[in-house]
Amino acid sequence: MSEQSGKQAELIARELAERDAQMEAVRVISAALCQVTKVNELVERALDVSLECVGAEAGSVILHDIDKDKLVFKYVVGEAADDLTGMEMEPDQGLAGAVFQNGEIDVSDDVTASTKHDRRVGEQVDYVTKNMVTVPLMSVEGRAIGVMQVLNKTEGVFDQSDVAILDILASQIAAGLETARLNEEARLAEVVRFIGNLSHDVKNMMTPVQTAAETLEFVADDTWTDFDGACERLGDSGGETVSDAVLSLRDLLPELTAMMKSGCDAVQMRMAEVSAAVKGMVTEPSFHEDDINMVIDQVVPMLAIVAEKENVTIEKDVSEDIGLAIMDVKQMYNAIYNLVNNALQACPEGAKIIVHSHTVQDGEFPDGAYLEVAVEDTGEGMPEEVRRKLFTDDAVSTKPMGTGLGTKIVKNVVDVHGGQVWVESVQGEGTTISFRIPIAGSPEALEMMREAEKLAELEEER
Repeated sequence: MSEQSGKQAELIARELAERDAQMEAVRVISAALCQVTKVNELVERALDVSLECVGAEAGSVILHDIDKDKLVFKYVVGEAADDLTGMEMEPDQGLAGAVFQNGEIDVSDDVTASTKHDRRVGEQVDYVTKNMVTVPLMSVEGRAIGVMQVLNKTEGVFDQSDVAILDILASQIAAGLETARLNEEARLAEVVRFIGNLSHDVKNMMTPVQTAAETLEFVADDTWTDFDGACERLGDSGGETVSDAVLSLRDLLPELTAMMKSGCDAVQMRMAEVSAAVKGMVTEPSFHEDDINMVIDQVVPMLAIVAEKENVTIEKDVSEDIGLAIMDVKQMYNAIYNLVNNALQACPEGAKIIVHSHTVQDGEFPDGAYLEVAVEDTGEGMPEEVRRKLFTDDAVSTKPMGTGLGTKIVKNVVDVHGGQVWVESVQGEGTTISFRIPIAGSPEALEMMREAEKLAELEEER
């Protein structure tokens, strides 16, 4: 065999080996993606497989959040995973932004020499990137949905074979993401339909209860009028004796019927909030100056009855001079109710739940000029991976048959108020969930109040 023929044979053998590697990568990624349908699981598995195929040390799948118009580190492998996961950046920031915008693969043998590389991200998480491949993730229609970055090849630098493999894997990942997204949307649509039907059924079941309470009030008014007349005819002694015998019932009946009607309204409102939370939105808020302690005073007694049966104590630790804040009272009620109810379900017998409230009048939000509510419990606490995801899109319920809708409702309410929510938890000791909202209202809340005032003025003029 001539020298030239030998070189040709070596070239063909190398090309065949590269094709074999590419085919094996496709087989592995296809098998991996067929095993999952949820987006977050798919992203994790896809990145793991990609790193294995090219022998890389770390990597990220960064997806575009259309609502926020941000690139979000959805899943990260490597030393900086905890710090980077969930981080957001502008859609044109760094190499990731550049590839997201132009849809072209970028291979950086030395990222320090690239003018597009944003060193701030690495410095922020104290991670050094040496070499990197950034691959666009494109939908079937050719729309950019994010990028995949593979960092620091363990041996040498990324070659053309690695790039070809990553290009193939990125296509598979993007297709898998789109399929998973459609599956999730289909499941959500089914849940929304179910919630709609359930809400209708609940309304039908609550209407007779509400009607009965209103009828009982009406009948009771006539009955007490007749009763008082009968007592007068019995005389002072006899009438007083009979009146005393039913005094507790007479005093309690209005409170009981009011609770029945309020409970029916609350159940129907809750169904509406659950339906809205499933759809990822909240009912149009109505902002006014109100007292958060009044809301807490409504929530605590109602759940204290349930807590007593479970041998759990619910207490209040509220500032008496807390003052008024701009809020939607109904939504605040829903948020605090869900926080206390979730704490109650997480608490064993003998545990304690404390609802705190206070304000800081001075300064600027979020460090000052805020109203803060915290629900503290001495329950079992939660694992760090659950705590970290609690108020994110990846949040999951740890309760049997739980949906996680309670935390979604809380997050939606806090977001609508332009606030912040966070969790502190230690396993075996308990959990505290706190939220802050600006006392004077967010710019959006103030704008809604102005619009409501204008509409009210127009109505008066008519």
